[in-house]
Amino acid sequence: MRSGTTFTQGLRHSVDDGRAGGPAWTVEAVRQVRYHVVSSDHLFALDNTALLDGCPDAPMRAGDRRLVVIDENVDKLYGGRIRDYFTYHRVAVTMLPLRADEPVKEWESVLRVVDAMNDFGIDRRREPVLAIGGGVLTDIVGFAASLYRRGTPYIRIPTTLIGLVDAGVGVKTGVNYGLGKNRLGTYAPATATFLDRTFLRSLAPRHISNGLAEIMKMALIRSEELFALLESWGAAVHADRLQGSTGELAAASDAIVAEAIHLMLEELQPNLWESHLERCVDYGHTFSPTVEMHALPELLHGEAVMIDMALTTALATLRGDLSEEQADRIYRVATALGLPVWNDVLADPALLEAALLDTVRHRDGHQRLPLPVGIGRHHFVNDVTPAELRAATALLRRKAAVAGHTPAGYARVSA
Repeated sequence: MRSGTTFTQGLRHSVDDGRAGGPAWTVEAVRQVRYHVVSSDHLFALDNTALLDGCPDAPMRAGDRRLVVIDENVDKLYGGRIRDYFTYHRVAVTMLPLRADEPVKEWESVLRVVDAMNDFGIDRRREPVLAIGGGVLTDIVGFAASLYRRGTPYIRIPTTLIGLVDAGVGVKTGVNYGLGKNRLGTYAPATATFLDRTFLRSLAPRHISNGLAEIMKMALIRSEELFALLESWGAAVHADRLQGSTGELAAASDAIVAEAIHLMLEELQPNLWESHLERCVDYGHTFSPTVEMHALPELLHGEAVMIDMALTTALATLRGDLSEEQADRIYRVATALGLPVWNDVLADPALLEAALLDTVRHRDGHQRLPLPVGIGRHHFVNDVTPAELRAATALLRRKAAVAGHTPAGYARVSA
């Protein structure tokens, strides 16, 4: 037999001379990924056609049908208007209202969506599932869609700020398993995400703060200009629920949301599958998964992220990467946005050490911990020690006490 290698369309065939066994093949393929993020306020106004023709890869026409999975709270507030929209445009919909909060972000919720897809008899080429709700809901539906028949298209319509600027624009899906945050999940981009800020007007202030935490993340590691916007306008746009009730508030809200989304997509696009593990968007997500799961149901996701950022701000201050003045600015802005910088789970050093070890396992044996360098820049470190964590926790506790961030005080503010 001859020895050699042949190539055809990414298929490599090695022909052996018989001494080391039979022939072997290596398959190489590239799958193109394209998804759309479309901004359209008043999405379900009868004369708004963005949902019909705003995404070239998922048009919707009269006579079509859709399965719509909707957060049960969103259904109570907007369900009638949404049903009227589809009726007006002669699209037959089956609605599945679903409870979707962190305590039920689990496998059983995924199965409910899978059962609904199966009962609906989805044509997985032409009938994308619509997910209308916050980040938990879109994560559950995206995960179910990625599993059903090895991949069914879906469309996200986030109704929370954290969904608009974070959960709704990436490609990850996931649900919790045990005490593991998003331990089960896939990479499954939605065909399109439609962003409608008018949904935010019915959110409680705490949930506006929850989303502003993820905007704060992008500011601290990527954009001093975005941080300055939050410093100047954050409290006002929070009170206005980003509705733009005046010209100045509209301009500030537009700038804050658009810049946060642009920075997020700029970071995600070249590394969608996370093959490169030094990701600055992991800032705030080193300790927060463990903190959030151990504090449930006390903390929302963004609140846990802010506590993580407060801790790593203290860590960066001790290392000289942030001045004390810069750190104090960060804590002041967090307070103005209604976000906590302390939770009593931080008082357990063993928990934080375990959180860091879990992150190391997730990041291929290295900490790859993003830390701010000044405001708007970052670097990665791999040498954080338990002693440093204890010192940073002690510093943060003192700062939190000065700022009045006791757990009881925070509960009164956020309830």
